[in-house]
Amino acid sequence: MLNFREFEAGPDPFGRKFRVLFKWLQTAISLRHADTVDVKFILEDERGARTEKTIALPHAELVRISRGAPSGRARAMDDPWCARLAQMHLTHLIETGEDMEKDLVTVPPAELERYAAELARIEQAESHANAGTSR
Repeated sequence: MLNFREFEAGPDPFGRKFRVLFKWLQTAISLRHADTVDVKFILEDERGARTEKTIALPHAELVRISRGAPSGRARAMDDPWCARLAQMHLTHLIETGEDMEKDLVTVPPAELERYAAELARIEQAESHANAGTSR
C-alpha cells in the first residue's frame, strides 16, 4: 500500500528528489470556507530546503467517486484514501513541475477519477496477493 505519511518523490524536471512528510488532513470549510478536503505535505529537497504544499480534493467529487461513479465500485471515503489520492497528485506535480509555484493546488475532477481508479487497481492487486499468501 502507498505510504502517504513519508515518501520520496521525483525527480522533478530539474533532477531534484524530495522527501515528503504528511502534515495534516482536514475539511477546508473550517479553514477557508471551501468544500474540499485539504491535505498538507512538507517537501524537503536534497539540500534540506523545505516548502509546503496543500492538495485540495473537491468534496463533491470525492463523494461521487466513493459512491461508485464512474467505476461502479463503491468504497469508504476515509482519511487514508483521501491522503493517498493527494499523494498521487503531489507526486504528479513534482515529476512534471506543474503548479509547483503554488502553495495550494486543487485536483481537477478528471485527474481525481484517474487517481481513484489507479488506487483501486493497487488495492485490488494487494488484496489478491494477500489472499494467495493466506492459503
